[in-house]
Amino acid sequence: MEQRVLGRTGRNVSVVGLGTWQLGADWGEVADEDAITVLDAAVESGVTFFDTADVYGDGRSEQLIGRYLSERPDADVFVATKMGRRVDQLPENYVLDNFRAWNDRSRKNLGVDTLDLVQLHCPPTAVYSSDEVFDALDTLVAEQRIAAYGVSVETCEEALAAIARPGTASVQIILNPFRLKPLEEVLPAAAEAGVGIIARVPLASGLLSGKYTKDTVFAADDHRTYNRHGEAFDQGETFSGVDFATGVEAAAEFAELAGPDSTPARTALRWIIQQPGVTSVIPGARSASQARANAAAADEPPLSHSTLDAVRDLYDRRIRAQVHSRW
Repeated sequence: MEQRVLGRTGRNVSVVGLGTWQLGADWGEVADEDAITVLDAAVESGVTFFDTADVYGDGRSEQLIGRYLSERPDADVFVATKMGRRVDQLPENYVLDNFRAWNDRSRKNLGVDTLDLVQLHCPPTAVYSSDEVFDALDTLVAEQRIAAYGVSVETCEEALAAIARPGTASVQIILNPFRLKPLEEVLPAAAEAGVGIIARVPLASGLLSGKYTKDTVFAADDHRTYNRHGEAFDQGETFSGVDFATGVEAAAEFAELAGPDSTPARTALRWIIQQPGVTSVIPGARSASQARANAAAADEPPLSHSTLDAVRDLYDRRIRAQVHSRW
């Protein structure tokens, strides 16, 4: 699989990675052995980048990755984790002592001395303007607790603030055919600064797979049920902030853009891979077959100019009014 340099980390990662929120919680139950099978299928398909967080299953996702990598020492995988969502979302909680404690927990969960990459996990907006926060992150690097740091953001404005910080190695942001605003300023700014871009929620919480109808019901412990209107965390994390009924209709139209030898999901992932400045896209998977299918997007031929234009037109007609001003 194609490898790209992840910004200021200087490390190569696969253009299709694996997001592991699904393996921790909030997407329905996944048994431990099934989760290990997903990780293994991804690696066997060429994936060299896992993204996780200390809050996914309260550490379960990190622990599963740590277990897998201990059992597969030959697997060359770069692991990015996140921190900050296990406490009240107040700027005063983003301090060095807390960072050290959170890092200690993640290092134990993952079974490593130095974390490859730690990302602030969608912190309060005020955090991005705090010199003390970024000084603390620099201290973690100096102490060799972490090799590099980045941020996971909700808005383009937060992304631009993070990119302006000289120590920021990467920015994780929602990017998919239903979320085009980052293309305008964020990706060009990141490319100019040498900051990596990790594209998350690439299938708009599954909408872009084309498998859902307006009558689809998700489990009660699935965020696509309990956070549909932003009840638990930022609404943009669920269906990219798009109203479900609108999203289903738009997804059906998007599915028509997939070629006869592709699928809507792989077409959506291929679209992201093609965007200038993107380092890696991190779809999740709850089964080995899903992990393999996602990785196969790296082998898809580039989308034509007419398809790219059709994606833009679809966004402008059906999606822009709902998400562009907010995110």
